[in-house]
Amino acid sequence: MLAAPGYVMASVGEEAHVLSDGGALAQYAGILMVLPFLAMLLIIFLGKRMRYDGAEFAIGAMAINWLYAVALFVLNITQGVARDVQYEIGRIGVVGEHELAFELGWVVDGLSTMMFVVVTTVSLLVFIYAVGYMKGDVRVPNFFANLSLFAGSMLVLVAAPNLIQLIIGWEGVGVASYLLIGHYWEKHENSSAAMKAFYVNRTADVGLTLGTVILGITLGTFRFTEIFEAAEAHLPALTGVAVAAGLLIFFGAMGKSAQFPLHVWLPDAMAGPTPVSALMHAATMVTAGVYLIARMFPFYEDIAAEARTWILWIGAITLFVTGLLALVQNDIKRVLAYSTVSQLGYMVAALGAGGYTAGLFHLWTHAFFKALLFLGAGSVIHAVHSNYMSDMGGLRKSMPTTYRTFVLGALALAGIPPLAGFFSKDEILATFSHEGATLVMWLGIVAAFVTAFYTFRMVFLTFHGPYRGHGHPHESPRVMTVPLIALAVGAVAAGWVNIPGVFTGFHHWVENRSVFVAQEAATGFDLAALIPGVIAGLAGILLAYLVFYPERKSQAERDRLEIPVLYPLLRRKYFLDDLYWYGVASPLKGPIARGVDWINTYVIDGIVNGVAGVSFFLAQFVYKGLDQRGIDGLIGGVSAAADAAGSSLRRLQSGRVQHYATGFVLGTLILVAAIAFFR
Repeated sequence: MLAAPGYVMASVGEEAHVLSDGGALAQYAGILMVLPFLAMLLIIFLGKRMRYDGAEFAIGAMAINWLYAVALFVLNITQGVARDVQYEIGRIGVVGEHELAFELGWVVDGLSTMMFVVVTTVSLLVFIYAVGYMKGDVRVPNFFANLSLFAGSMLVLVAAPNLIQLIIGWEGVGVASYLLIGHYWEKHENSSAAMKAFYVNRTADVGLTLGTVILGITLGTFRFTEIFEAAEAHLPALTGVAVAAGLLIFFGAMGKSAQFPLHVWLPDAMAGPTPVSALMHAATMVTAGVYLIARMFPFYEDIAAEARTWILWIGAITLFVTGLLALVQNDIKRVLAYSTVSQLGYMVAALGAGGYTAGLFHLWTHAFFKALLFLGAGSVIHAVHSNYMSDMGGLRKSMPTTYRTFVLGALALAGIPPLAGFFSKDEILATFSHEGATLVMWLGIVAAFVTAFYTFRMVFLTFHGPYRGHGHPHESPRVMTVPLIALAVGAVAAGWVNIPGVFTGFHHWVENRSVFVAQEAATGFDLAALIPGVIAGLAGILLAYLVFYPERKSQAERDRLEIPVLYPLLRRKYFLDDLYWYGVASPLKGPIARGVDWINTYVIDGIVNGVAGVSFFLAQFVYKGLDQRGIDGLIGGVSAAADAAGSSLRRLQSGRVQHYATGFVLGTLILVAAIAFFR
């Protein structure tokens, strides 16, 4: 688009324009974080007794959250909101002159309210869809409890006013994704995929943690507003570590948002149920990294510009090389997975180029059409009982609603006007053009061609031609198709909130608590980026039609199109999995296993055996010393004394009257003598 991004960095109290505090609506926005966890607990304890296995609690809580999020979003649109609520829960140590406080709370501003709407909208529709998709499946209450944990953790992350709470939500999202990817834990593929996601993300999380620690020690605070104030002031203590901290935090974002070369976990994560894939790719988990970069944007813009260059190029490489991998996939969900990685690359590169609004605008539109495509794929999988496009074909007649909505999502992904993806992708390409990142712009245009090609390859192989599977596929139930229709509306219209020269308010809607976007209203399209982008999308669709539309090419002719060197490279995923396995996992597996075994044998077993030995000694002492000799001896002595007394008394009970009389007289004399003595 024509106008360039312009930014006014403003600390609290120095806003570029007056914003509302949001009143009671913002004051109690913490309810957004609480309700999903309450639903999770109710599902755990009562889910098995409910008609829909506890889905009622998950859907009810998310419906309330959606209404609240929309109300906040409308408030932000009409008034502009900047509200920061934090409650201290503890302090730790003293670092230099700083005492680090740990706080929980929520921030309500343009960025968070936009994300609240994205997370709650997609979550609500996915939850409803999952009622039909998971019907009769295994561990359904567990599934909905984990879905609530997933969405709730993302809301904790999005609402975070400081890095500590963000990390809490960050790790919660990671745990929930592990549980959901491994939902069918009996299958080796699922458990392996869950572990792979866990390991890759934990590796990246080291970077986020170190970056957070550096900022906390340097500034004595984890609050975003105070970090941004220090960055704007260019504090000498921060200047020396800013780039390192920025790169470490970005490394954490690379893991969550699956940026090259840490993208390898995301395609394997498709082993989980399809509703999980939709939620993960559209609103939670993978968008967390993009959100983190956007939340930290004032820091990168003010004092860590060198880190922003790395962000730009990692995103550019990702959007191109991972898009190519989608060309050779047979699993429909893996096509969409690599598509997500590529689209995340667009967002990351846009933020790296300084396109704050462009990156977030694409996150906004992508949420709708990617959720639609995943749920559409799930509808197909539900009908044909296979993920493979080789088992599909000809489904447009038997699944008309799924087909029509899926095509709308595909057109949006391909960037065809006037659908949502066209406007956001065009703005990203325009950002590259304006910021002088010409090479990145052309990578983005080529990737747009590739995106359109593999997207409509998927459409033609799935919905056109003869049916190649088994059984008789049929349309999904309404509980699954209604969310598809709702998301299709978003895939068409979500981009209309930022039409150049017509409706240009989106850039103010997403203002960060400490960054205010100025002079960014686009008055027209950037034709230098728009025309090549649209041509690339249309050319990709045309080529897919010529190659994959039924009766255009035989399978043998398609096979001959496989480029000898490139095709095997793509099939082996650039050999990255092999590199990580043979270069990292296998060499480390043996030493780590031996190290763990040594610790287990000589440390843990030593501690256990030592505790057992001490316990045995104490038991012997208590048994022999106290129990047998002490307590038993005391009891035996009392018993013997009682027995002796009884024997003596028995001798007195002789039955002879003269003995009783003698005893009575002697007792009386003794009593009289005692009274006389003590008088």
